[in-house]
Amino acid sequence: MNALVIFLIAIVAFEHIYFLILEMFFWTKPKGIKTFGLKSKTFAEETKILAANQGLYNGFLAAGLLFSIVERDLKMASFLLICVIIAGIYGTYTTKNRKLFYIQAVPAILAVIVTLIN
Repeated sequence: MNALVIFLIAIVAFEHIYFLILEMFFWTKPKGIKTFGLKSKTFAEETKILAANQGLYNGFLAAGLLFSIVERDLKMASFLLICVIIAGIYGTYTTKNRKLFYIQAVPAILAVIVTLIN
């Protein structure tokens, strides 16, 4: 694994740590409500358990990506990056929010491309 591959995988991992923090700890706070475009504080309160679960999954993705760096395992990294890409595409499609594609899927796409080239 060269430095660029490690850097790109780490970027995706740290994004997912950030998503974990937003979904598990800030979902019902103004930052979470604004970030996710939630319709109200009440809705945020009603869905905070689902969001925390979602955040936990993002944490697992981040942990797996960081572990793949430590282990220098390109197969594991590629698999997890492809999972991130699929989640980004699905999230963009279901929410109709193109910004999600650029924030979540594009960094993972770049990481996969660079991983495959190296």
